[in-house]
Amino acid sequence: MIIVDDGNIDYTWETIRELSAADRRVRGLRLGRNVGQHAALLAGVRHAVNSITVTLDDDLQNPPEEVPRLLAALTQGIDVVYGVPDERKQSSWRNLTSLSSKFAMRTLLGFQSATDISSFRVFRTRLRDSFQQDLGPGVSLDALLDWSTTKFCSVEVRHDVRAEGRSNYNFRKLFRFMLDTATGYSTVPLRLATTLGLTTVLLSIGVLAWVLGRPLLTGDSVPGFPFLAATIAIFSGVQLVVLGVLGQYIGRMHFRVMNKPTYTIADRTDIARQ
Repeated sequence: MIIVDDGNIDYTWETIRELSAADRRVRGLRLGRNVGQHAALLAGVRHAVNSITVTLDDDLQNPPEEVPRLLAALTQGIDVVYGVPDERKQSSWRNLTSLSSKFAMRTLLGFQSATDISSFRVFRTRLRDSFQQDLGPGVSLDALLDWSTTKFCSVEVRHDVRAEGRSNYNFRKLFRFMLDTATGYSTVPLRLATTLGLTTVLLSIGVLAWVLGRPLLTGDSVPGFPFLAATIAIFSGVQLVVLGVLGQYIGRMHFRVMNKPTYTIADRTDIARQ
């Protein structure tokens, strides 16, 4: 069992060290700073030593007792099995954001199994061979697994109420994750920006035709300031959106050029055993 401490500032690491000292099968990784759920999972996956890897959140809303059901579904023709809750025990807002992120993965990445994904998954450890290189910040484990195989399936599992605490995901973090996934693993946003630019060009041609044609057809002039303000707002907004999309891609390339790591391991409990 590999427990990853994603840069917590409480007593988490001390607890992991105690568990590791009490049972040699438990190993701990402490990351230098908080890098997010998927990057922390990637750190654990890269240190897995068995042929099958299971990922499980520490809130235990997915009970560990359900792991055998996922393992049973990992048959000869399947590489990844997701545990999909039969009934989600979380807020309506959290359900909505989860569905939105899955829709984004299905639309932007072409990940056809996106509606059946969750953080509770089992997969063959050899799949990590496809993403052993440095990936930079903003990774998505599900997108990486989609790089490696097309053999996915899902199993309905029990989903319990969170025992204590609350999720660290808020709207800002979920939006950031979807944006990182879209720009990190797909060129669809660039194609959408191109389409938006072409649509704006066609709109501007239509506006020009209306400005020149209306006085000839009706003799009335086009309203001045309101019309000018509206068109400037539309075109300026489109330009900012396109620049923002380009900026996301340039920013990711900038981090790659700087060799910014996906995560940094500050400590581990098994150093003395190796």
